[in-house]
Amino acid sequence: MLQAGPKEKSITRLVVAVSIGNALEWYDISSYGYFAVYVSRAFFPNSDPAISLLLTFGTFGLAFLVRPIGGVVLGAYADRHGRKASLMISIVLMTIGTLLIAIMPTYETIGILAPIAVLAARLVQGFSAGGEFGSSTAFLVEHMPHRRGFIASWQFASQGLGQVLSSAFGVGLTSWMTAADMNSWGWRIPFLFGILVGPVGIYIRNHLEDATPPPAAKHESVVGKVFLEQKLRVVLAIGALAVSTAVNYLIVYMPTYVVKTLNLPPAVGFTATLAAAIAVTILTPIAGTVSDRIGRTTHMIGVGLLMLVSIFPAFLLLTRAPVPAVIIIAVVYLAALKAIYFGPLAALMSELFPPATRATGLGLSYNIGVTMFGGMGPAIMTWLGGFALIGDLAPGYYLTVVCVLSLWALMTIRRTSADTSY
Repeated sequence: MLQAGPKEKSITRLVVAVSIGNALEWYDISSYGYFAVYVSRAFFPNSDPAISLLLTFGTFGLAFLVRPIGGVVLGAYADRHGRKASLMISIVLMTIGTLLIAIMPTYETIGILAPIAVLAARLVQGFSAGGEFGSSTAFLVEHMPHRRGFIASWQFASQGLGQVLSSAFGVGLTSWMTAADMNSWGWRIPFLFGILVGPVGIYIRNHLEDATPPPAAKHESVVGKVFLEQKLRVVLAIGALAVSTAVNYLIVYMPTYVVKTLNLPPAVGFTATLAAAIAVTILTPIAGTVSDRIGRTTHMIGVGLLMLVSIFPAFLLLTRAPVPAVIIIAVVYLAALKAIYFGPLAALMSELFPPATRATGLGLSYNIGVTMFGGMGPAIMTWLGGFALIGDLAPGYYLTVVCVLSLWALMTIRRTSADTSY
């Protein structure tokens, strides 16, 4: 029997160590979004279910407002003190936030303290998640600079893995438990599981080493350099990210959309998100590998154009024929496009910033983009759905506009950069 060589073992350990933190982050984020209907009843009760849901997604979105702060603070820490040090902080904070949500008494038990405490927990998670992307992406690409597309793609493949787990819980729990039990305590099970993952990730990450010494001097103003000298790079990175994060959070929103807008059983939405997450987990590393050969923007512009012409028709089909098979196919199609676009994205963003400001630049641009086009997406789509002229097609309109922005950013990067890997 053939044994894996030291290099293969090292790469596997590297990918697992970074992926487990990303997977936990996205498992927690998607669990909150997927189980929003139940969370709204537990912590944000209101005589109008729509208002209750808006409060829930508003809290979801507000937590993203602290993500750029986390990206800057933990990113600068990573640039000055090393990627591993920052990654340890982010996974500990994420585990604490998950624990708080899992054990939090409901509004019925402690009144107004319940939604306030949930918001506080989400803010802790948001700060943690804000620092995760920049540090982990820099950590990955600096270990394999010759295959950045492949190695950085695990940044997003692991997000798919987190969504696989939370979707699987959604399918299983809504299929096996009564509605009363789900509303009472069943929704807590996914969050309790997330608490168990945290210590494993902490242990694995503690046994890693950085590929290079901290690239920035401890007295250097990393944040100032990004804001003063690299503003255009930040804007272009945000633009390139916009459509992929918008699609991502649409999928998070899907279980709620299926129940509230299409009036179908919750299991339909969870089945669709589970299939979508599997597609993302499998396709993203393949797309990253392809981008190492043909160039990032060549790959991503092609996928972006396909998104532009097909997103709205997909939603038109979904709303005109809202049966389970059509919903699942439409969501998986969107997820496949997102995965193929996602594959080169982390590498492309990392290549926009020099090593001394890489974690800070990545953290800032990623988290501003996710906050603007992702975290607030479910609330915006819920709000847009209230207009008669838009209605059920709100997600289709929203994604089409964001897709145009991403294509502009990619074409600008391609036109202004001398780096042939673009």
